[in-house]
Order: sequence, then structure tokens, then C-alpha cells
Amino acid sequence: MADHYKPFEPLVKRIKEDGKCLDGGILKVDSFINHQIDPTLLQAMSIEFVRRFATKEINKIITIEASGIAPAIMVGFLLNVPVVFVKKKKPSTMSGMYSTEVFSFTKNRAYTVCCSKEFLNEGDKVLFIDDFLANGNAAKGIIELTKQAKAELVGMGFIVEKSFQQGGSYLRNEGYQVESLAIIDSLDNCQIKFKEN
Repeated sequence: MADHYKPFEPLVKRIKEDGKCLDGGILKVDSFINHQIDPTLLQAMSIEFVRRFATKEINKIITIEASGIAPAIMVGFLLNVPVVFVKKKKPSTMSGMYSTEVFSFTKNRAYTVCCSKEFLNEGDKVLFIDDFLANGNAAKGIIELTKQAKAELVGMGFIVEKSFQQGGSYLRNEGYQVESLAIIDSLDNCQIKFKEN
């Protein structure tokens, strides 16, 4: 579980007000995070990520398209570093690249993700930002790509973590600093239960 977890109260409050639970352990936050975006909340969450990773040296933010892009850009803006988003389809213009396979829990399928060798370099100190942490498959994909590039993954920030799935435990056991702004303990019977601190 999260070490010294402290919920980010403005996000928890908003999920309680506007989050919707769907069958199959899905939390819908598309009215303010990943379809329609509340820029004020996004800014507040990004400031919190910057605060939580303040001790880390970071020269690049990385995410996977598409829902992680907005928070990643805001964190990159605050830290004044470039933001790289890993693509789910190989562009015809991309030649040299790193690639790996990722399984999507929400879409229930595997896909190949790729990143140009031009934008992920040996020695980069990279912070991964994404909207959800469930089984950790996107994060495992990012770990693999940063290893291929000989970059250093200095931490991972997630807006929402589902602790009843194994991603968070796996990543923390691997030694990564994982910061989740809201951790959901259970979505049983479509009741959203938050982990307290």
C-alpha cells in the first residue's frame, strides 16, 4: 500500500460529487478529468504532484496518450521541462523508436506503444504522470521504454489509484516512488470507498 498516503482533498471531494461507478470496477470521472477537463482542478492537482516530487531531479515528463496528456503538460509547464507522450499507434513519420506491448484494462485489449528515440534519451530523469493506476500495465510499459532508452524513471504520479487492483503494490515493491492523489479501496456494489490516510 501507499507509504504515508495523504489524499488530495479537492480531488476526493470532486470524485464524491461527480464521479460515477460502473459495473466491472470502473470509475467514471470523464466530466472533470479525462473527457471534459476542469482546468482549475487540473492546475491544483499538478501543483500537488510538483510538491510531492520536489526532491527529485526531473528533466522530462512522460505519459501515454491520451488521458495522461493534460496533467502531464500542466506538470511539465510548472517544472519547465518537456513532455513526451508515448503513442499508441506508430506514426508513418517515426523511424527510430522504442516500443513495447501494453494491455489496457478499460479497453480490454493489448496494443503496442512507441516513443521516438529522439525524445527519450540515455540519462534522462523522467517522471511518469497518468490519470489512473489499476493493474499497472501502462506503468510497466513506461518502465520498459525508459529501460530501453537507458533513462532513469524517478517517480510516478497518478490522479486516481485503485488499490483493489495490483498495480500500486507491484510498483512500490519494485522500489518506485508512487504518488496517487486519490486511492479507491473498493467500488463494490457501485459504492466508491476511499482509502483514508
